[in-house]
Amino acid sequence: MATLLVAFETLTMQITNFLKHHFRHFNAAALIDAADGYNKHLADGGKMMITLAGAMSTAEMGIQLAELIRQDKVQIISCTGANLEEDIFNLVAHDFYERVPHYRDLTAADEHELLKRHMNRVTDTCIPEEEAMRRIEHTVLKHWEKADQAGESYFPHEFFYQILKSGDLEQYYQIDPKDSWMLAAAEKNLPIICPGWEDSTLGNIYAGHVISGDIKNVHTMKTGIQYMMYLADWYTKTATEESKIGFFQIGGGIAGDFPICVVPMLHQDLQRHDVPLWGYFAQISDSTTSYGSYSGAVPNEKITWGKLGEKTPKFIIESDATIVAPLIFAIVLGQ
Repeated sequence: MATLLVAFETLTMQITNFLKHHFRHFNAAALIDAADGYNKHLADGGKMMITLAGAMSTAEMGIQLAELIRQDKVQIISCTGANLEEDIFNLVAHDFYERVPHYRDLTAADEHELLKRHMNRVTDTCIPEEEAMRRIEHTVLKHWEKADQAGESYFPHEFFYQILKSGDLEQYYQIDPKDSWMLAAAEKNLPIICPGWEDSTLGNIYAGHVISGDIKNVHTMKTGIQYMMYLADWYTKTATEESKIGFFQIGGGIAGDFPICVVPMLHQDLQRHDVPLWGYFAQISDSTTSYGSYSGAVPNEKITWGKLGEKTPKFIIESDATIVAPLIFAIVLGQ
């Protein structure tokens, strides 16, 4: 029985075993260190925030992120509006997406042809407007109007949770639902922070419906300042010296910059000095250290802003997040 158990564990950890044997130096070693640090942080009783920048949902990172959510290996997510909506676009329109592997060779005329076909390109992947964006718009508008007429207001992610839980979109599902991180998040009612949501397709669509008068009160949609207040309340109630919050940042931008600031705000503006600093920090980024770049800044710079401490475990992997994140998540998931 013991031999079978060892064989089973070896089989189920094939990716982890490969990585730990071959990834020994430089960015490869940093990947292992960050993953081991993630696991240690959770094992010590900590909780984890994951931040998603770029187009990670279109890169289908939900395949692993959904499982991390189900296994309670992430307790809160911060993401751009694009990542919030694009996981659902992929859920309902996956079969209509088109991949353009030769995207580097496209001419302006080629791009214009994609425009005429209403295929919105994200690097090598085209998102179909009618089957993805407009399909979601038709459904979400009903929820926006209902809340507006009732004088209620919700966060962007709460509207998505309402839609997913209503079952209105189930007839359109084109991927295995277990691979949608938004569905997994909705099932757990996972806290989500989405700063700058208005900088997204549905954010633009919402603005259009307010301008046209379909939505009477722009504040039907809660936005950034309310998200910071929501995060401040969650962090104050959740973070303790025995259960610190880790910060796993994929890419740069507002998805990471916004939530990490909650700690200095709590300390410096609200005088809540008993709230602990972030207890772990890792970032995957291809932004190199340069003049004035926050995304490319070394983690120690965050010490001067009161975000991280001198002894906070800190890791940075300078590489492509679409390659690195799945490997780190594989180790965290014991794959």
